[in-house]
Amino acid sequence: MTVASAPAGTASNLPGPLDDALRKDLYRQMVLIRTFEEAILKDYHADKAPVWDIGAGLVPGEMHLAAGQEPVAAGVCAHLTADDAVTATHRPHHLAIAHGMDLRRLAAEIFGRETGLGRGRGGHMHLFDPTTHFSCSGIIAEGYPPALGQAFAFRRRGTDRIAVAVTGEGAANQGGFHESLNLAALWKLPVVFVVEDNDWGISVPRSASTAVPSNADRAAAYGMPGERVEDNSVEAVYEAAGRAVARARAGLGPSLLEVHTLRLWGHFEGDAQGYRSDLEGVPGRDPIPTYEHSLLEAGLLDDTSVSSIRPEAAARVQDAVTFAKQSPVPDPAQATSYAFA
Repeated sequence: MTVASAPAGTASNLPGPLDDALRKDLYRQMVLIRTFEEAILKDYHADKAPVWDIGAGLVPGEMHLAAGQEPVAAGVCAHLTADDAVTATHRPHHLAIAHGMDLRRLAAEIFGRETGLGRGRGGHMHLFDPTTHFSCSGIIAEGYPPALGQAFAFRRRGTDRIAVAVTGEGAANQGGFHESLNLAALWKLPVVFVVEDNDWGISVPRSASTAVPSNADRAAAYGMPGERVEDNSVEAVYEAAGRAVARARAGLGPSLLEVHTLRLWGHFEGDAQGYRSDLEGVPGRDPIPTYEHSLLEAGLLDDTSVSSIRPEAAARVQDAVTFAKQSPVPDPAQATSYAFA
């Protein structure tokens, strides 16, 4: 889902009130993301037993899924067009889907197939899509500096395009985070920095690694607005992101948005999560049934519409997964092709 933006500098650049159609679109987007990741989860685990082997099966390698963090992707990306850039983390699928990435090519890359975004060579942590100006990396805070380069190019070309750089709360203690905020503020670049605070940097709680209770407070040190959304509400994220996006498009410089979100599953698939004391209550905080319930109560959804949205998402995901599975694997003889050196 993308929402076209008004020309920079106009009053209509500010986010308007959420209407009924947009609320249902946000719900539909979150359901699609969750449905996709549930399908990946199923195929990832299908052939890694009885002895866990991370390199085995249809989807080899590590896998980081974003169940619970859908409100961030849906709420932020609703303000973007395919001409805007997004840099993401090693947990990228929700953002890639919300930014409009082709599901078939995304699935094919995850399955390591020749029809994937990187011809199956990058895998799920290294998604690069020039069509939607999307990229991600397994290196912590790596996406922040490239977002500055994109934003700088957008401004030099005289456009109102912006860059959105997303990272986790653990990366907010990295040098790349602080250097990027400083340079973006100094050059007044059209960037929105987003921090997904899911409480855990792998197995380390935020309270044990970060000196401030909110990374949004760090924005003041770099002369930019900072805002924290506490309740993992897609509507609250949409409103806050709208203010930051409008500021960037109007040429007023960067903003920092932190969302206190939720990691429903492990840091990676196979993570036993023995470090989590909150695990028992986590399912009850799932943002999708919570939002669904609020839309049902408001009369914006009914049982019929819910029962149509989910099968629609399932059909799209099944098509993508089937496409991936039927695509050829890369030829080992071409292992050095498409490489810089």
